[in-house]
Order: sequence, then C-alpha cells, then structure tokens
Amino acid sequence: MAETKQEERRAARLAKEIQAFSKAHGGCEGHLAHIGQAGTRIVLVGADGGWGDLVARTYETARQAAEKAGLTLHEEFDGEFAAKVATGPYEWTRMAGIQVGGPSNS
Repeated sequence: MAETKQEERRAARLAKEIQAFSKAHGGCEGHLAHIGQAGTRIVLVGADGGWGDLVARTYETARQAAEKAGLTLHEEFDGEFAAKVATGPYEWTRMAGIQVGGPSNS
C-alpha cells in the first residue's frame, strides 16, 4: 500500500514536470520507452521542436504521469513523430558528427 501511494506521488510530480515542459514549448506530445532496470523514459517533444525526457521507475508510473498531464502519447517514435524534433549544431556534433565529418565526440 505504501509503495502504491509513493508511486502515485511520483506520477503526480512527473505530471507537473510534463505540464511545465508543455507550457514552455507551446504544447507537447510524448512516447514511453522501456529502458531496462532503470525504468521507463518519457520522451517529450514540444510544439516548437524542443525536446526532453524524464525517467519513471516503472512503466505504470510513466503512464499515470502522462495521463495526469494530459499528454498525447505515440505508440512508436516513428519518422513522422521524430520529424517534429528540432535539432541544431549540438545534436549533430554529439550524435552524428563523426559520421558526417564533424568533430569527434571524445
């Protein structure tokens, strides 16, 4: 019972963070991604292309947080959803720089 109340509080805190992100980015959509023992990542993509993520201990907590925040969830992080993410020089350098001739990541 105590664990359930604790997870409800965690979900409520995550929901507030989702709502703050949404407000700062003109709305947002999301995707839940299992990341092993670490829990579930709540990937957020703002209407302005800004993106971020939060981590919940369990999938159920992540789902509850998304529901409390009114977050529209995508089943998959497919091409159409990924195209909404705005990337800049930092992302190209860190994630793809080596492959496209940018500076190394070391």
